[in-house]
Amino acid sequence: MDQLIAADPTRIGPYRLIARLGEGGMGLVYLGRSEGGRTVAVKVVQAEHAGHPEFRRRFAREVAAARRVGGDWTASVLDADPEAAVPWVATQYIPGPDLRTVVAEDFGPLPEHSVHTLANRLAVALEAVHDAGLIHRDLKPSNVLITVDGPRVIDFGIARAMDSLAGDSLHTRTGMLIGSPGFMSPEQVRGLDLTPASDVFCLGAVLVYASTGRLLFGAADSGLNAHLFRVAEEEPDLTGVPQSLTGLVRACLEKVPADRPTPREVAARTAVDRDGEWLPDRVLAQLGRRAAKLLDWAPETSDAQPAAEPAAQPDPRIPSVPRQHRPVPVPPPYAPTTPAVEQLVPAQGFGPPPAGLPEPAAPHSRRWWGLGVIALTQLLVLLDVMGFSTVLPAVQSDLGFSGDGLNPVTAYVLAFGGLLLLGGQISDLVGAKRALMIGLGGFALASVLCGSAGDPGLLITTRALQGAFAALLTPSALSLVSTGFTEPRERARAFGIYGAVAAGGGALALLAGGWLAEAASWRVTQYAAVPLAALALAGAATLLPGRPPGVGARSDWLGVLLGSAGLAALIYGTDEAARLGWTTPLALGLLAAGVLLLVAFLWRQTTASGAPADGSPVGGRDRLGSVLAMVLTGAGLLALLPALTAYMQYVFGYSPGMVGVMLLPLAAAAVIAATQVSARLQHRTAPRVLIVSGLVTAAVGLLVLALVDSGSAYGPHLVPGMLLAGFGSGLACGPLFATATAGIAPQRSGTASAIVVTAQQLGEAIGAALLLTLIGVRLTASSEDSQAEEIMHGYTDTLWWGAGALLLAALVTGLLVTARAPQAAGVDAQRPAPARP
Repeated sequence: MDQLIAADPTRIGPYRLIARLGEGGMGLVYLGRSEGGRTVAVKVVQAEHAGHPEFRRRFAREVAAARRVGGDWTASVLDADPEAAVPWVATQYIPGPDLRTVVAEDFGPLPEHSVHTLANRLAVALEAVHDAGLIHRDLKPSNVLITVDGPRVIDFGIARAMDSLAGDSLHTRTGMLIGSPGFMSPEQVRGLDLTPASDVFCLGAVLVYASTGRLLFGAADSGLNAHLFRVAEEEPDLTGVPQSLTGLVRACLEKVPADRPTPREVAARTAVDRDGEWLPDRVLAQLGRRAAKLLDWAPETSDAQPAAEPAAQPDPRIPSVPRQHRPVPVPPPYAPTTPAVEQLVPAQGFGPPPAGLPEPAAPHSRRWWGLGVIALTQLLVLLDVMGFSTVLPAVQSDLGFSGDGLNPVTAYVLAFGGLLLLGGQISDLVGAKRALMIGLGGFALASVLCGSAGDPGLLITTRALQGAFAALLTPSALSLVSTGFTEPRERARAFGIYGAVAAGGGALALLAGGWLAEAASWRVTQYAAVPLAALALAGAATLLPGRPPGVGARSDWLGVLLGSAGLAALIYGTDEAARLGWTTPLALGLLAAGVLLLVAFLWRQTTASGAPADGSPVGGRDRLGSVLAMVLTGAGLLALLPALTAYMQYVFGYSPGMVGVMLLPLAAAAVIAATQVSARLQHRTAPRVLIVSGLVTAAVGLLVLALVDSGSAYGPHLVPGMLLAGFGSGLACGPLFATATAGIAPQRSGTASAIVVTAQQLGEAIGAALLLTLIGVRLTASSEDSQAEEIMHGYTDTLWWGAGALLLAALVTGLLVTARAPQAAGVDAQRPAPARP
């Protein structure tokens, strides 16, 4: 404590101020008393921050959330006035020293049973904080107060309001981040978005300190760069931690957030069953004396200034209020923490390791082999979709059914689109790796059943089963990419590879499916998926990282039901509209129901998932813009492959296999753009620059293809259009997927990935319906002799509106996506590139 100075106010709200407790980045902290005699800690915001509108908005929101935090092991928020000229918040005053004082100055490391109880109480406190929608962000010994009946966590949540002082967040706008270097998680050091798992890492660091009296990664005086490098790269030294807690502490200190236990799991593993006091008797005795001295003490009133006191200088941060000086007697040895903004350190700016430290270890090679497994899974799904479309005429001839009504293609699309959100939810609950393995096994079994189907009904059923397992595979694969590669350069390369498959894999799937159909039969195209699925399954089991099922995941079955029903209604409605007409009652009813259900789903995601900045899968301007662009891009690019396929196959008689060969320039351009251009630029270029450039280039490619001379079956005049379309789509896909999944908490990445793929699927359904409508209109008005020409003209029409959809997607991206490049934001400015595998 420090005595009040002349510039300090006598009252804040209903509280009479007694002394200063501390100060920090947010403002001053006073000891106050209510009229009823209750002692509180009053935190007053600096006047310069109070004038910042965004700070006030966030401060009010975080205080409101903090007031909802319950439990016995937190310091409750009692009162606040975010609208005051100088905003303030009053919290329960805890009459005890902080953990740092107890360990470093008074008694040394705590005994094993005390650390065991400390772990349990802190985990319960964090669970209460997280349940209120907050992340502590600065859990450290000076934010843990020690009392006779247990520890108390203070200063939760309010630190987040400080982010607004430099834009959306300090670490993304200025290369700075909030935290205490000795107790920061690796993702906090790197300047990445924080999740509740970050608090769990800090909990592990606090337990190491309480057990040993030392910082987790050594003394801070070894240099800030060296210390932050150790946090981000090195394994913790747990020497001195009680053996009964070593396993738990090590789990809390995992580098990958998804691999850490939740606070609830920590509390369950440290349930206190020991009788007696939680601290040694001598510690409890001193705590009792300190508490009694504080509670019995009342400040004296004097009109005279003590002779020995120098003239006080006004504090410009606090408005001056005339009053009589109140001298403060010797206070109890209580040293509460300053507000959570303890020190600003460069985000990801720890640079090369200082002399004597090893270079940063290259990422484990299994991560990149695992990415190969994910790419193989993507190709497997594309082969099933595109390959089956090439053999549909042979299937109809073999099994003897028409294309009217429900057919294998529609059954697959309905199952896939309608169950995507469920697949994402399952991925979150059981873990993306486990969900991918389940999906691969089920997909292989469904492929065998499909290939052996002897009647149309069984074929339609097995195709729907394939679509259901594909709906589990796709969001799980995207989730593994988005959470497995967080370092900016690695993330850029990973999404470059993912985008290459997304943009160029369709052409390769057409080639493989057509070749298999010509060499054998349509049934072989289904059986071929079995060895590929088995290979991917073996790779997933051995190469992909995993996490315990359900860690940190929250189920939202109502949201899944709303979204799934809405998408299924829209897909089926667009299919019916293409077949029967857009004004038929069934089509209109399905489309209207689908739109209403999807609106309800989006509203629920926004309101039930927490604040957008906390990781809501549909929250935030960048995420919203990228998801909308994904819908339009799906609609626009759907026109590309069907148009070229029809142009070469139905008009000029090329076989499906030869069509695939002729599409290789498009696939090659997409792969080169995604892996050699986009992947190299993503970490230093704003996402919208790449996305807009790619979408405009692809649109120009579609326009060039729409203007080709139909008198020649295939020649050099097609190549420029295919190269432009392929290069543009490859350039845009990687950053589009990366932006749509950025900032999502790992425990919600499956749902978020499902939303992204759902947006793409919705766009493709709209594009397919428009394509079939245009073809139908052309064929209705044509004679039998001119059908081939009319089909060509119909697909040419789709290229025109496809180009328009891509240009509209580019406009949406340019207006809504404002994220900066990681390096421009200071995230990767000084970090050397990881070694290539």
